[in-house]
Amino acid sequence: MMRLRTLALSLSLIAATAPAAAAELLVGNKSADTVWRLSLDDGRKLGEFASGQAPHEIVVAPDGAGALVANYGGPQPGNSLSVLDLGTGTARTLDLGRHGRPHGLRYLPGGREAVVTTEESGHLLRVDVASGKTLAEIPMGEGRGHMVAVSADGRSAYVTKIDRGTVSRVDLVAGAKTAEVAAGDGAEGVAVRPGSNEVWVSNRAADTVTVHDGDSLKVQATLSSPGFPIRVVFDADGRHALVSNARAGTLSVFDARKRKPVATVALAREGVEYRDTLLGRAALPIGVIADPKRARVYVAISGGDEIVVIDSKRWKPIAQWRTGREPDALAIAP
Repeated sequence: MMRLRTLALSLSLIAATAPAAAAELLVGNKSADTVWRLSLDDGRKLGEFASGQAPHEIVVAPDGAGALVANYGGPQPGNSLSVLDLGTGTARTLDLGRHGRPHGLRYLPGGREAVVTTEESGHLLRVDVASGKTLAEIPMGEGRGHMVAVSADGRSAYVTKIDRGTVSRVDLVAGAKTAEVAAGDGAEGVAVRPGSNEVWVSNRAADTVTVHDGDSLKVQATLSSPGFPIRVVFDADGRHALVSNARAGTLSVFDARKRKPVATVALAREGVEYRDTLLGRAALPIGVIADPKRARVYVAISGGDEIVVIDSKRWKPIAQWRTGREPDALAIAP
């Protein structure tokens, strides 16, 4: 009996002192229909998930245990989300029925529910992730809702429409769109600045980023970001706004509080042969995310099948990590 107790105590001590799972970068490879898991220590590949066709966006659950992937589809529209279990390495499919071309994704606070834009049906859906049930189908009106951001309290969502150059506010409690205003031609990227009521929109055809009041959507500022600004995100404390410029092959860095440019980081490498993309033969940076624990930013180079790692103290590239074919969406699993 004493030997069994000693063994049990030893096992419990081993479990308590075992290191936690290392943080990972999740990379959606659009042309490979996969999500790769890369170590944030050195970019080595830790594993991969098979997704549906053309995974366009990824979000990680608030507890870090799972993730959602929007399966946009190819010639045949996709109509599903992949639900990833990051602990077991398994995946299941959440069917969206008649709602095709899912794209923008966000978890709501608590992680039980998520919202997703569906371009083909023109809706913003609220879904229960565990059951797979669609809880609300919110019509977005004319145009195709593309990306989505959510307020910190989970009561409001903000949806961009590239074809209309607008951003809309959706009351998630009432289940209705309450406002839609002009942002700029090709409005695409959208994010809520942490600790504020500001909604930032990157307008790819206008080469601008607009800052909107989260309630009225009134434009408070317009910033220049040349070269097809396609995504906008923030670092964890909301100090910096990061904008990937797909045509220019650069990352624009703004002081978000002062709304002033800080740096422009060149992402395309001399001598590298990039492949044909929607903007010609180019690096085509799209997805971007800031590491919440390290002074790093990661940018997906869709035309080069790599991640550029940026030192966010000096705003300089410090590494390139290989990915699958045509990386786009990025997320960090803590």
